[in-house]
Amino acid sequence: MVVLAASIISKSGKALVSRQYVDMSRIRIEGLLATFPKLVGIGKQHTYVETDNVRYVYQPMESLFLLLVTNKQSNILEDRDTLQLLSKLVPEYVPSLDEESICRMAFELIFAFDEVISLGHKENVTIAQVKQYVEMESHEERMHKRIMESKINDTKDLMKRKANEIEKNRIEKGRGDKGNYVSSMPSMGSRFDNGFSDTNSSMGGGARSNLSGFVPGLDTDVFKPPARVISSSAPSKGGMQLGKSTKTNQFLESLKAEGEVIVEDIAPGPLRSAAAVPISSDPIMIGVEEKLVVVLRKDGGLENLEVQGNMSLVVQKEEDAYIRVQVESSANSNFNFKTHPNIDKNLYSERNVLGLKDPSRPFPTGNPLGILKWRMQSKQESMVPLSINCWPSLSGGESYVNIEYEASRAFELQNVVIHIPLPAIRDVPTVNQVDGEWRFDSRNSVLEWNITLIDNSNRSGSMEFVVPAADPNSFFPIDVKFTANKTFCDLKVGSVIQTQNGNTVKFGKRTQLVVDSYQVV
Repeated sequence: MVVLAASIISKSGKALVSRQYVDMSRIRIEGLLATFPKLVGIGKQHTYVETDNVRYVYQPMESLFLLLVTNKQSNILEDRDTLQLLSKLVPEYVPSLDEESICRMAFELIFAFDEVISLGHKENVTIAQVKQYVEMESHEERMHKRIMESKINDTKDLMKRKANEIEKNRIEKGRGDKGNYVSSMPSMGSRFDNGFSDTNSSMGGGARSNLSGFVPGLDTDVFKPPARVISSSAPSKGGMQLGKSTKTNQFLESLKAEGEVIVEDIAPGPLRSAAAVPISSDPIMIGVEEKLVVVLRKDGGLENLEVQGNMSLVVQKEEDAYIRVQVESSANSNFNFKTHPNIDKNLYSERNVLGLKDPSRPFPTGNPLGILKWRMQSKQESMVPLSINCWPSLSGGESYVNIEYEASRAFELQNVVIHIPLPAIRDVPTVNQVDGEWRFDSRNSVLEWNITLIDNSNRSGSMEFVVPAADPNSFFPIDVKFTANKTFCDLKVGSVIQTQNGNTVKFGKRTQLVVDSYQVV
């Protein structure tokens, strides 16, 4: 018996996998495989057909054919045994038996065919033996890998011990060194300790007990206590400079192209430190923050709008903590207000003044605390600060997506980012028109539309992009993020008054509207 080729082809004669066991040109084997579907009759029970030169021994496998091309002098019974073994072996590697899976596992199938047929003759092997030969399991290889892993682990342990010894020697040397640079470090630490010990001592006694009562109402997102900035310039030292290699830069650029946010290490300097840490000279800071939750329907209309607001107070020193906050508010009938349990509710309801029930007690110092909260829920579409309309349409095997925004004149929106989900695509979408900037996050398959500021000059805008044909629902839900310096609740801080003498106190204030969740579904 001489097997010329073992192949897997489609019903139309397309060769998916073919292994030749004699010298044969590509044109020759492609011609033989293309001729086979024309020779197979419909409804016939035979499993072989013959021509003047070759014999085809075949077996249907769902939408495919498993085919042996032999010469006419071969033993057809042995050909049938070989075909039967191959038909049991193919599903072991390709259970689904479709064209895509066959092409993906082509090399594994060829290796398995070679274990069954050698130089055109069948080998006396079983399916289990073929799988074992293909996997090439080796006891010597496993032992070699274990020895290498053991050596690597031993090297890592030695490296850790050496690193601990070096660190220990460095610490001991630092303790014995009386140089100016080392001796200056404790003084720097003492300045930090003294600065923070003053703050901690100012929170003792009654102030400390007051703080425990306010802990449940704290909102640390609005303010952070000001930190002290101590900049020290160390003398520059010469020597070898270590920089990023070209391969590292290329790797970072490839990650950025895939949509990853890369934060590169930058050596801190005096100017960067001063800009990074906000320093406030105001003894009292008051923050008003609202969190917005909006759900818009993709076919138009508002499903839900909810606003949750909070007023926070930060007092730096205890001597400035005996205060009351005068609030100015207009008609806010749609809002439900709640004060902190330690706040005098009658004083607020009658005079719009936020103060402790016991005027002789100070507010807690050093940490932000919530003194007033409010909530509002509405179904009025006119209150939506930013409306989004998305219109996907199919044309010529592509999806054309037109998306537009329309902003309310009541707000100036900052750092607007509209996240549009896309179907799984390989190429960057084609953006035909955009008001603002855009970025494609290939890893998450999201198109980001960025508008730095929306004010009276650009209350409306649009973007059009094209992607391969997809379901219109795959472009939803659209997620929106932005901030604003104005809140829904018309609430302002008029003044801060000392309870002891009635004098006004200097204070700083911050108002912000942030998005908690904003979607078009």
